[in-house]
Amino acid sequence: MPTLLISHPACLNHVTPAGHPERPDRLRAVDRALEAEKFQPLVRVTAPLAALETVALCHPMDYIEEIRDATPREGLVRLDADTSMSPGSFEAALRAVGGGILAVDEVVAKKARNAFVATRPPGHHAETARPMGFCFFDNAAIAARYAQKQYGIARVAIIDFDVHHGNGSQEIFWSDRSVMYCSTHQMPLFPGTGAVGESGEHNTIVNAPLRPGDDGAVFRAAFEERVLPRLRDFRPELIIISAGFDAHFRDPLANINLEESDFVWATQKIMDVADQCADGRIVSLLEGGYDLQALGSSAAAHVLALMGG
Repeated sequence: MPTLLISHPACLNHVTPAGHPERPDRLRAVDRALEAEKFQPLVRVTAPLAALETVALCHPMDYIEEIRDATPREGLVRLDADTSMSPGSFEAALRAVGGGILAVDEVVAKKARNAFVATRPPGHHAETARPMGFCFFDNAAIAARYAQKQYGIARVAIIDFDVHHGNGSQEIFWSDRSVMYCSTHQMPLFPGTGAVGESGEHNTIVNAPLRPGDDGAVFRAAFEERVLPRLRDFRPELIIISAGFDAHFRDPLANINLEESDFVWATQKIMDVADQCADGRIVSLLEGGYDLQALGSSAAAHVLALMGG
């Protein structure tokens, strides 16, 4: 079975203020990296628009409508210090959600071995009714809920190796025993959540914070000691990856020193668990990564690992 690549040109139309790190060039960098000949076997499809009712699996409809109604006709409008909207932002956000939904459909139907969703805006900071950290809707959380509702999947795990903690995913599933959320991230750093002691009502939140300056060896040890044993015990039937590449040593927004080989290693470890208990089912969603060179090369390495390369 092939690996699926899902994207949409509308995600380039989410425009951010000049100098903002979460910019359309991020997707262009990923696209360029995935044009190499070794990525010819990828099956490439466009992300559909998610229905508002699908977004409402994790966010209240009045919040969704507030975001829709905040979309400007021209120029930019700020929702908070970090998060702004342009005329194309709402469609881009719905495509980002829709990409995750399509990935779940195709992977569960065994039409694809796994999938990488290269869309923006990212999602893991969006809480139930609060946009923040460049995020409007929690794409990974919605994909997890959709898999449960549409296909009766009992246990879903979200593995988040973005350098920033996914406070939104943690908040949404804090009291839910059917979804495990595991995160490696720099601490202290935005958004300030993700301490080891934050474990949720059913001990299904697994945080493995890293210190500024930590390298691949420390990251791999945290993965081996904290994340992977809990993941194996949970035995997820589907794994969703919040794939942020901002823990790379080149990234300007953080101070973790990972290299492409570390993302490959983590991807392969997650694939091993998926093969053991989830019939290989993995959906990976692009989150952060703000150095264009590092983002392109890291995303390419991650996708090549998903392809079995």
